[in-house]
Amino acid sequence: MSGDTLAPMRVFKINNYSDSILLRKKCSDVTTNDPTLDRFVKRLYATVRDSMSMGVGIAAPQVGILKNIVWVQRFDKTDFPFEVYLNPIISSYSKLKQDCREGCLSIPDRSDTTRTRSYAIMIDYDKMDGSHHTEMIEDFTAVIFQHEIDHLNGILYLDHLEKEVKAAGRKNKK
Repeated sequence: MSGDTLAPMRVFKINNYSDSILLRKKCSDVTTNDPTLDRFVKRLYATVRDSMSMGVGIAAPQVGILKNIVWVQRFDKTDFPFEVYLNPIISSYSKLKQDCREGCLSIPDRSDTTRTRSYAIMIDYDKMDGSHHTEMIEDFTAVIFQHEIDHLNGILYLDHLEKEVKAAGRKNKK
């Protein structure tokens, strides 16, 4: 809370032991009547939009705050706006999967193709005004939401790659 609302925060990295422990923790819900929420949300936005980061999404644990807050760039909307989501959960996943190149602000200098992301998801979330919403998200924007919501549960996209390798090994043994 010590920085200016426009000042980006340090992004936690998986290759730093103390950071990586925090990145693996599950987050807790936020309430919109928290007096520090507005300031934190602005700083989290400054972090994802920082020229050093330039991500398409960020989750609060990536800056060391274990709260259910994410910013997502909405490629499914005009002008691709960034929007903040509080307490997001995925209530359903399509059976249709999509291959997608993923990277992560917390995993420097690496990107991989995942094959386990659903093409469409239904999400429930709160907005800063306290209102609750349900929305169907598709295509690449659905991948961003899945990636960021995974962070809230201590999951990294690398975990999906490990599952793919194990699944491929099971198929080859049959």
